[in-house]
Amino acid sequence: MRQPAGHGSRSVAVGSSCVLAASALWGTTGTAATFAPAVGPLAVGAVAMGLGGLLQALFAAPRIVRQAPLLRARRGTVLLGSVTVAAYPLAFYSSMHLAGVAVGTVVTIGAAPLVSAVVERVVDGHRLTRRWRLGAALGLLGTVLLCAADAGGAPGGPERASAGATVLGVALGLVAAMAYALYSWAAHRLITGGIASRAAMGAVFGLGGLLLVPVLLATGAPLLDSRSNLAVGAYMALVPMFAGYVLFGWGLARVPASTATTLSLLESAVAAVLAVLVVGERLPAAGWAGIALVVACLAVLTVPAGGPVRRRRQRRSGTGPEHRDGARQDAVTTVPLPARPE
Repeated sequence: MRQPAGHGSRSVAVGSSCVLAASALWGTTGTAATFAPAVGPLAVGAVAMGLGGLLQALFAAPRIVRQAPLLRARRGTVLLGSVTVAAYPLAFYSSMHLAGVAVGTVVTIGAAPLVSAVVERVVDGHRLTRRWRLGAALGLLGTVLLCAADAGGAPGGPERASAGATVLGVALGLVAAMAYALYSWAAHRLITGGIASRAAMGAVFGLGGLLLVPVLLATGAPLLDSRSNLAVGAYMALVPMFAGYVLFGWGLARVPASTATTLSLLESAVAAVLAVLVVGERLPAAGWAGIALVVACLAVLTVPAGGPVRRRRQRRSGTGPEHRDGARQDAVTTVPLPARPE
């Protein structure tokens, strides 16, 4: 469905805001997990994404039932999204457990935009705009600085002895990045194919949650050992996973998956700051420079292209976006919307 004229920029702004809000919530997960040190990373991931996904399915149940024929017609995409939803938290939280909160988050969230862009280019034939490339370059440089700063923040000590664990953690972070990019692409494809975002996210995350139930049953006993462990599990499922992914679904209805995953670089900055302020990890000057570059990336991707003078000139000359039906769309400023993104 084509966007109504004059509403594209506002819709993209709303979508970007939803993704940024979700990313800020996700940035708290690594720090929250440190308050339950006796709970293993598999249990943390399973309770967060598993229960969060089942809650999304329950929340979206009426829409899922109404749109079941459309979902069945796209069952391959639904299955791909569900499997990668289940794989993501297991790889992501294991990555943070092995390599540290900042490094695990930075590697996963930093690599996801590149994987997402490759998927959109190969499968959907989308061209990568100059603006997206600039934003992604700033964001990726920022995440590399964050990762390097965190890795070098504590010379000597036990960190030097865990190089093997760090390498494995980085590898798992890359697996998590691929899973994140794929389920974001799958959900966006369902939504832009005419399925309401609530139904699409509920189906994908609900099935992914079901796949995580056996993992939770096998590893989740420590969650019941103390009130603090139980509180961490409840927070992870309800706030960053349930509320965060509802927001993310609304965002995916309005911006491409590559843009959404790039905006999600905010998660790495939030995680790094919380790791310093709450967990006590050190972040040298290079790390703060990395955060500044991530913020610059977000500014490039969210500030509307051109100013009022440029837009008035485009309207007078007939070269504005409302006059270019069929022209190449900017991956940040325009995206086909489904009829009912809610």
